[in-house]
Amino acid sequence: MIGLYTADEVRAAEAPLLAATREGTLMQRAATGLATVCLRLLGRAYGVRVTALVGAGNNGGDALFAGAFLARRGARVTAVLLDPERVHAAGLAALRAAGGRGAPPGGADGLDRADLVLDGIVGIGGAGGLRPPAAALVERAAAGPGLMVAVDVPSGVDASTGAVAGAAFPAQHTVTFGVVKAGLVVGAGRGYTGVVHLVDIGLDPPAPSAHQLTDADAAARIRPPASGDDKYSQGVVGIVAGSSTYPGAAVLCTGAALRTRPGLVRYAGTAAAGVRAAWPETIVTEGRPGDAGRVQAWVVGPGMGTDDDARSVLTEVLATDLPVLVDADALTMTAQEQALVRGRGAPTVLTPHDREFARFGREVGDDRIGAARGLAADLGVVVLLKGDATVVAAPDGTAYVNGTGTPWLATAGTGDVLSGIGGALLATGLPAVEAVAVAAHVHGRAGQLAAASGPLIAGDLVRRLPETLARLHGAPAGRLGDWGA
Repeated sequence: MIGLYTADEVRAAEAPLLAATREGTLMQRAATGLATVCLRLLGRAYGVRVTALVGAGNNGGDALFAGAFLARRGARVTAVLLDPERVHAAGLAALRAAGGRGAPPGGADGLDRADLVLDGIVGIGGAGGLRPPAAALVERAAAGPGLMVAVDVPSGVDASTGAVAGAAFPAQHTVTFGVVKAGLVVGAGRGYTGVVHLVDIGLDPPAPSAHQLTDADAAARIRPPASGDDKYSQGVVGIVAGSSTYPGAAVLCTGAALRTRPGLVRYAGTAAAGVRAAWPETIVTEGRPGDAGRVQAWVVGPGMGTDDDARSVLTEVLATDLPVLVDADALTMTAQEQALVRGRGAPTVLTPHDREFARFGREVGDDRIGAARGLAADLGVVVLLKGDATVVAAPDGTAYVNGTGTPWLATAGTGDVLSGIGGALLATGLPAVEAVAVAAHVHGRAGQLAAASGPLIAGDLVRRLPETLARLHGAPAGRLGDWGA
């Protein structure tokens, strides 16, 4: 599992190490790690043209010392000094001693011919967008041939939240030090980060309150059937979704639940005919949830409508002592009557996208993790905030940021599939926050597999779930992998 940290948490973790080591030790470790990653990406050093964009402070120092490392191995390194009066003096001296050179903005910076551009403009303390001189250099770098590599955090990206308030460095790779910063994987910042490379500099951080699952983490929470299992011991999920006029949501949600994990799926609702035709494996009840039989978790909401009958059904489901995942139309009704879930004794999961989130009287804003945590704490529920990097938060502040998926998932019905996956995992007895974090991971991986063949529709996800789960169970432990979509 990958821990995610804010800038304040990083500074707190660095403080005792800085106090216990000789001045400059951490910077040397960071710069050596940075240069080593760059060498691996380039494949060689001799004759390589490197331009480092260098601001004031330690981030610029990291870039300068890394430039010196590369220069000693034959690279031609130019450092563009954005603030010559406050440049890291020791780093610049090391670069010059290794044969590199410093240049002012507007001078011969080599950006039009660079093989590698290092972003050492600002570090984790940066706030807001880049200033015009830096933004102009970054624009030129992005238009040039050089590999774009950020030092610790892309300049212009908030290290804690991923907010991007203006111009920012569009990295293809980010070499980050000690721990992964939350802003690299969430919000707009995720789109500027590229591939993240973590360099160990000897930090001993506290346990993180935010995480990102790897494939192996997800697989470990989806237990394959054992020889003693039967259809009742593997998780029984109840689905309340769709309508006689719009059965599609019910068909997708039920199919996703069937394809994910449980031994039994029960459906209750007015889309019974459509579900029975699509999924004869389902036990279908043309009635209310209470008539469906025993279940271990409920999914309620996709396509069910918001009329009085739908409101009555939602109230009935939430009155049980079972875990409930609330989605789509049920979210709309819950936002209007938040007492339905506030303080509910059994686990409750809300799955809003940004517009649905706003119906609860809150705005997501730039801090997606903070927003999800705030609503979760207020209502005493788990919140799955959908988006490019879905955030899952529990009332105690535990949070997960999903690292899988593809923009092709932005199509009708994919949320219904996610709800079916989440309900299936809730029914297995996983803690609610883990169940839906795993569901988001699985959903994203299925999307990547489906998108590899071109544009996807929601039904493609359901069909890809068996392959997705098989691949997850074969995944090695460690970093989040790339499934090629």
